Amino acid sequence: MVSAKKTVVMVMSAALLLPGVLAAPAHADDPKKGPVPPAQMSTLGGARLGQPGTQVNLLPGAPALPTSLTGRSWIIADAESGEVLASHNAHWRLPPASTLKMLFADTVLPTLPKDKVRKVGYEDTEGVGAGSSTVGIKEGFDYSVHDLWLGVFLRSGNDAVHVLAAMNGGIDKTVKDMQAHAEELQALDTHVVTPDGYDAPGQVSSAYDLTLFARSGMQKKDFREYAGTASAKFPGMQVPGKPRETFEIQNTNRLMTGAVGLAPYKGIAGVKNGTTTMAGSTFTGIAQRGDRKLLVTVMNPSAGGGNAVYHETAALLNWGFDAIGKVKPVGELVPPKSADTGPLGSPAQSHDNTPAAAEKESGGFGIALAVTGGALVALAGGVLVVNRRWPRGRGTRRPQE
Repeated sequence: MVSAKKTVVMVMSAALLLPGVLAAPAHADDPKKGPVPPAQMSTLGGARLGQPGTQVNLLPGAPALPTSLTGRSWIIADAESGEVLASHNAHWRLPPASTLKMLFADTVLPTLPKDKVRKVGYEDTEGVGAGSSTVGIKEGFDYSVHDLWLGVFLRSGNDAVHVLAAMNGGIDKTVKDMQAHAEELQALDTHVVTPDGYDAPGQVSSAYDLTLFARSGMQKKDFREYAGTASAKFPGMQVPGKPRETFEIQNTNRLMTGAVGLAPYKGIAGVKNGTTTMAGSTFTGIAQRGDRKLLVTVMNPSAGGGNAVYHETAALLNWGFDAIGKVKPVGELVPPKSADTGPLGSPAQSHDNTPAAAEKESGGFGIALAVTGGALVALAGGVLVVNRRWPRGRGTRRPQE
């Protein structure tokens, strides 16, 4: 159960946030089409990204955008340059569901050695919300940090998130750390209330911010390996005197595994999906075709069926790969605050915590599509290699690595 103190904090946080969220004027909602975005949103990354509706600059010969898109918000961007090829209500603040776990992982993963072990107590998982997705952690048993991250990335396990948060100093500290890291990444549409993305009053993010989280996370070796893992063995029960039981867990990213009637998307390498009552379905994916790598986020499509968010992501990826070089960007994914002196950036609010240092790597980084117990699992694509290129103005400093 959630403590009374925590409930009060959550309600107060929501009360403080919502006036700011609701302050921007909005068009009148159409009951046939559902809620509509505010008339004015953040212009971080470019003025076009703050305008409601679809933003795209088609050059001669460019393919038309897919006509089947129903997401309340979506964005497609070049994973290397950060150029936004097209967007739709990119800065609309919406409930993020489990895609918020990308921020959780990008914040906490570098702070905990993967071989560290936790004997789980009841207090570690008591705050997991009713109906949460879980990986099946049992109190009284040991789990390594590596096990727990597999539970987070593959099964979207809120129980695993809560145990890792406990190892990070508790839920309140972890939420504070996540908020600070979001501000460092200039993800200023995001307000964190729960570390697992479980619906909570005032908890919001945007397609733009979720894409920033994915881009930052995929620069970390462990993050991209977990995000690209298709299946793994997870610790189960243990009988004294016998080896501990294990059971197989599958990644809930259907574009990776091809589950529930979908074919695996060629070149997909993660990263995270989510579904809740308030958020609907959300998904952020990264894929490569040839030497181009694209990031797509889709939030809350109105099309029916559990596969709609995947169909719309795949349609945007297909369009993006065909449209490269045939569209003029409508904006960009800004670099972290510490690296940004460009005209499209915006100073983030100051905070006490500094983000964990990114992993040192030379040249670029490789993203394995699926790693299980150190073994590469063949899926639809090969190995995704992305060279980070922060958009920079003169004198821009690189973030410390």
